[in-house]
Amino acid sequence: MGVFVFLPLVLPLTAWPVSRLATQHLHPRTATVLLSTVAAVMALCSTLCLGLLVVVGTAQLPGNPLPDGWSDPQVRASVPYDEIAGKAAIPALLAVVAGCGRLLWRLRRVRGQAHAALAGLRDTTVAVLPAAEPYAYALPGGPRDRIVVSTGMLDCLDPRERRALFAHERAHLTARHHRPLLLVRLAARANPFLLPLWTAVSYVTERWADEEAAERVGSRRTVARAIGKAALVSRGTRTPSPSPVLTAFAAPGPLPRRVAALLAPPPTARTWPPLFTGAGLALWSAAAGSALSALFSANSAVTLLLVLHAATPL
Repeated sequence: MGVFVFLPLVLPLTAWPVSRLATQHLHPRTATVLLSTVAAVMALCSTLCLGLLVVVGTAQLPGNPLPDGWSDPQVRASVPYDEIAGKAAIPALLAVVAGCGRLLWRLRRVRGQAHAALAGLRDTTVAVLPAAEPYAYALPGGPRDRIVVSTGMLDCLDPRERRALFAHERAHLTARHHRPLLLVRLAARANPFLLPLWTAVSYVTERWADEEAAERVGSRRTVARAIGKAALVSRGTRTPSPSPVLTAFAAPGPLPRRVAALLAPPPTARTWPPLFTGAGLALWSAAAGSALSALFSANSAVTLLLVLHAATPL
């Protein structure tokens, strides 16, 4: 294995230029699928790498439940600096498990609280809450998916802009945007180098919903105007969205870029552009980075399993 076992830990650095290229050159739908897949693959590979380091690096510690043969010098030689790397991998792996578990627990709790708060309202797909604070967000799960909006937000928009708002939130629910957002958020907890992908996917899911809303309303300018108004009236207001994983109408993301994109011609729906273009470079770079990460992780795992099998007493 050698130093190759460490590569899955640092290969997610390739996500930084990839995320930038994807948000600039790819259709938002394609960028969402691509970046969330890249994040999942790289997070799994880096977590596997940590597990391998824990096994090899701690096998020689007294009192461990692992087979004695796993602490042989031949096994430890498969990982450079096995003692240091193995001991450092223990808190890192525990932090990954604790961080992901805490995120899932928090998401489950806040979703339950949000649906419980709406239990007394009519069982409709849209829940209008009498609140002066302007906010709107999509709430998936529970008995049914719902769009939650305050009267303060509706009062700030004209009828066409309200249609844009509801079309935007409905696009989030229809495309299940909360799933790639949660996936990338978990990946960022597993490897902090993947944090730019969380920012990028947050942006492209909003762009995806913007495009769907513009198509449904029939006016890109109306959606752009609604986004601008929602952002202005929500400035300084703490939107009571139940979780950062549940996307809001004026969700985080470069708002001027979203408005500028809506005022420009719609993006092409081509999913795999030619290699010698910016979009093609983004796709091929992401695919190459994911493939390399998976390859090195798989190679390390297979090699380690063969070494441990050979060292295991019959």
